[in-house]
Amino acid sequence: MAQFSLYQEEFHPSPWQKTWREFRSSHIASLGLMILIFFLIFAIFAPLLAPYDPLQQNVNALFIPPSWNVNGTISHLFGTDALGRDLFSRIVYGCRVTLGSSILLVLLAMIVGVAIGTIAGMLQGVRSSVVNHLFDALMAIPTLLIAIVIVAILGTGLVNSMWAITLALTPQFVHHTRSLVRTEMKKEYVLASKLDGANHFQLFFYSILPNMIEMLVVQGTIALSIAVIDVSALGFLNLGARPPLPELGAMLADGMEVAYAAPWTVALPGLTIFLIVLAINIVGDGLRSALRKRLTQ
Repeated sequence: MAQFSLYQEEFHPSPWQKTWREFRSSHIASLGLMILIFFLIFAIFAPLLAPYDPLQQNVNALFIPPSWNVNGTISHLFGTDALGRDLFSRIVYGCRVTLGSSILLVLLAMIVGVAIGTIAGMLQGVRSSVVNHLFDALMAIPTLLIAIVIVAILGTGLVNSMWAITLALTPQFVHHTRSLVRTEMKKEYVLASKLDGANHFQLFFYSILPNMIEMLVVQGTIALSIAVIDVSALGFLNLGARPPLPELGAMLADGMEVAYAAPWTVALPGLTIFLIVLAINIVGDGLRSALRKRLTQ
């Protein structure tokens, strides 16, 4: 039975509710989100989902095909590699290493980039021009190339590659944050806050940051797809994660040596990287489309 209401009040959804409604109306975006959540579950609950230790070697189980092959076995769902390690367990842990490290470095790049971009957006005169042109010049260089140069200086390894990709992604957040801050600083509500005696710190946290969240979400998804590709590429080039660490790019490099004898050792890690990047890009495109539709309503 419908509840009686004395006052006919209209429901006005919040901006986030409008964005989610527009995002959910796209079946492709919803599918991408489900795939991304699937890999996030792999990354978070890897110790519970992996049936074997990803580093455990078994000389009696070398090159076992995947379970859907006539020579495969259900005990090794994705088969084994050249050292008898269970490939499904290694891919599950690979999602944790690749996707988890990518999320961590994107958050770090976002924090540093927003801080520098906010300062650059509030600066005036020569200092603002120098900072702006410096980071615009860095944006013209591909992030993977910057990461390779930084890794060559710092040395190889997963941690050094994460620092390198973080430094390579930071200029993108600086650029978009600076542009948004310079636009918001000209609006009347910021001027009203200035007249009320708000300092730059208060202006950012109480006036500008709430209007920046949506931009950061969209740019964060774009940066996340770049980070996954860069982490995997550095691992594949033996500049990032080193064996026997189960990182998807390093697993792809290991499988290249035995690709003719065991093609699944290349195909399955490569397919995992492809699906992760595809899901992130679909979610990012869906967010951009939902924000565009919400703003035009």
